[in-house]
Amino acid sequence: MPFHLDQFLPYRLSVAATEISRRFAARYAAEAGLSIPEWRVLAHLGHSGAVSVRDITQRVHLDKSVVSRAASRLQEAGLVAKSDHGGDRRLIVLELTPLGQELMERLSAIADEFQDELRALLGDDAQAFERGLARITGPERG
Repeated sequence: MPFHLDQFLPYRLSVAATEISRRFAARYAAEAGLSIPEWRVLAHLGHSGAVSVRDITQRVHLDKSVVSRAASRLQEAGLVAKSDHGGDRRLIVLELTPLGQELMERLSAIADEFQDELRALLGDDAQAFERGLARITGPERG
């Protein structure tokens, strides 16, 4: 039996994730000129408040160097403030500035609209699909 990559579920999920990420990236890039790592850092800070680079790295599945570069660009843009962690000087803590919070409000609306479009595209299968994703990624991500 020959192997068909285009019928292999892990491959199809990867292709779908890449396509969805590309489409969404185009929207927030048009709104704010952000890269994918910058979006992920902002989104995590918008959800979690002030956290360390290490925490962001673990949550958004990016290398520390990628998160650090994104954080530096966001700080230069006035969207993120960096500070030392009180208990551990090796840890850098990031938090949204008021300008970053304003941007996240706008981007959250764009994200909600995009998510609604994806759910509409999935139609009646949307809830089952999301339940399946939750089983794959775990409850903390689903």
